[in-house]
Amino acid sequence: MFNILVVDDNDNIRNLMITYLERKGYRTIAATDGLEALAVLEREPIDLMIVDIMMPNMDGHTLTQDLRSANYDFPILMITAKERMEDKRKGFLAGTDDYMVKPIELDEMLLRVIALLRRAKVNTEKRIVIGDVILDYNTLIVKTKKKEILIPKKEFYLLFKLLSYPKKIFTRRDLMNDIWGYDTDSDERTVDVHIRRLREKFNDLAEFNIVTVKGLGYKAEINL
Repeated sequence: MFNILVVDDNDNIRNLMITYLERKGYRTIAATDGLEALAVLEREPIDLMIVDIMMPNMDGHTLTQDLRSANYDFPILMITAKERMEDKRKGFLAGTDDYMVKPIELDEMLLRVIALLRRAKVNTEKRIVIGDVILDYNTLIVKTKKKEILIPKKEFYLLFKLLSYPKKIFTRRDLMNDIWGYDTDSDERTVDVHIRRLREKFNDLAEFNIVTVKGLGYKAEINL
């Protein structure tokens, strides 16, 4: 599960974003300003930060600059009421990865979060180890006790997604959006085809299996 740090001194906006993100399956941690965010980072692993600019004690620009100077490389989505190009330029120069202007549309925020996490995942070494099975995100190889299998990119990403969240049910649309992208022309049944291929490749493994949840979608079960 991805951990998202939400930094905003406005209680209503912060709580709204947190509630929305948690409903979408993310774990969130709240902070009311930059100093509190730094304290959170000392004790919590963070995959992405959403940060307001105008805050007391330490603003979003300063926080972002300090984190980049300290070699924190997780994605940062900056949110602000300022929409001038000069303000956006300042944000990007501070080290933010993306920028939204208030009032924010929560659905759009989610799309940006998904895109930022996807890019971060590709650029960071990711592995899943389940017993004798290892999924290597960088090489698209699944290693088992008996063999190594190089599988097509979409199949690998689909398997990696399911095994990253065991027991979590994903609809076909969830998987299409995350693996194929929101602007894909592919039909949702493409997911069924890829699931069938994955089952054919790994039906002999005892470590996991992919379960069809009737009327909903798919989930992975870990058998350890």
